[in-house]
Amino acid sequence: MTARVVVVGGGLAGLTAACELADRGLNVTLLEARARLGGVTFSFTRGDLVVDNGQHVLLRCYTAYLDFLRRIGVAHHIDMQPRMHIPVQGVDGTLGSLSRTALPAPLHLLGSLATYKLLSPADRLRAARVVPAMRRLDPADPRLDEQSLGDWLREHGQNDATIAALWNLITVAALNCDADEASLALAAKVFRTGLLDRSENCDIGVPAVPLSELHGEPAMAYLRAHGTQVRLRAAVKEIRRDGSGFEVVTAEDTVAADAVVVATPADAAAKLLPDVVTEDLGHSPIFNVHVVFPRRVTDLPFVAVVGSPVQWAFDRTAVSGLTQGQYLAVSVSAAGDWIDQPVQQLRELFLPEISRVLPGAAGQVPTDFFVTKERTATFRQQPGSGRRRAQQRTGTPGLVLAGAWTATGWPDTMEGAVRSGQNAARLLLEQLPAPVSEVAR
Repeated sequence: MTARVVVVGGGLAGLTAACELADRGLNVTLLEARARLGGVTFSFTRGDLVVDNGQHVLLRCYTAYLDFLRRIGVAHHIDMQPRMHIPVQGVDGTLGSLSRTALPAPLHLLGSLATYKLLSPADRLRAARVVPAMRRLDPADPRLDEQSLGDWLREHGQNDATIAALWNLITVAALNCDADEASLALAAKVFRTGLLDRSENCDIGVPAVPLSELHGEPAMAYLRAHGTQVRLRAAVKEIRRDGSGFEVVTAEDTVAADAVVVATPADAAAKLLPDVVTEDLGHSPIFNVHVVFPRRVTDLPFVAVVGSPVQWAFDRTAVSGLTQGQYLAVSVSAAGDWIDQPVQQLRELFLPEISRVLPGAAGQVPTDFFVTKERTATFRQQPGSGRRRAQQRTGTPGLVLAGAWTATGWPDTMEGAVRSGQNAARLLLEQLPAPVSEVAR
């Protein structure tokens, strides 16, 4: 008899686990509480615009995530840079960049650091000197999880200027917190895997289609084509042991299963499995400011900004379907100080800031302005968080966890979510009997 597996949650972790298990011939049912798949990566319409709830990018080192996109047939919808190039704008009008060359790591970044206009010559040298020590950090060393990146950087000769204009530029975007609040272990994972171990790892990819067309919709089609039952608006109320299997209780019925993957956000997992998920990792919010201008503001596909609330700005014009003017999305991470501000206050803050860093916006009256907020975008990736992340293997055979918040060794990213789904499937496949088709092979 083919094993029955229920996957609870249709974000990237749950979708990956369901795809892996369906491909191995198991009888998979995916239950998602919302009316769509994709978790915190989704799109919606606002008039004629197609809007992503938040801007997401990836690096070439996101190998598991890119494999997932290839599996569901949408990897060609990623615009991947041939070589990393990040335009960086200062509030004084200085435009610099961080780029890589074809040289092997870490030499691929030295030329860019030597000419980085957002730092003085002395601070460029200061930043370059810390690279060898950073390459020696082991992200798996539990001692690193007890220290902040900011403390480590200062111990290694960095100052406020290098932290603000260089290290936080990456840390805030990747870990959703600044260097003084970031776990050194997770920061070491970001900087080593993403920037320093292999030269090509740092190349940036940007989705060329709305997120729902990249994740939820093609994953739904793939799963259904491979025999998976996908049920939306099917919130799980309880998971019970039933002999050697499980009963997964929704508002409408009870689904019998031989194994269960709980791939919900951490808060929801804790409600379903209070004896398994016992640590509160907290949350760090992200919001996006969306502005439509009647005329073009910039020719840059994206730009990072130093010294302004405008952390990163992305040109969303083509992806959104806009045919006139320009649509910019400003992504703001580590957004605790702003997340509760009303839209009007954010408008009064961000419109002048956008005009300050992108002079093409000056004098233009936006035709639309709105804000999207993800209050629980990531867990708080602070010192000590590593030892509190839940292990995916629970003490109950046939029951596993998945999610970017689990102990993947990766930050809370799309790559971390997909890797957790892969690992959850692997753990179950080790425990379940192989399907007849697998045995026949």
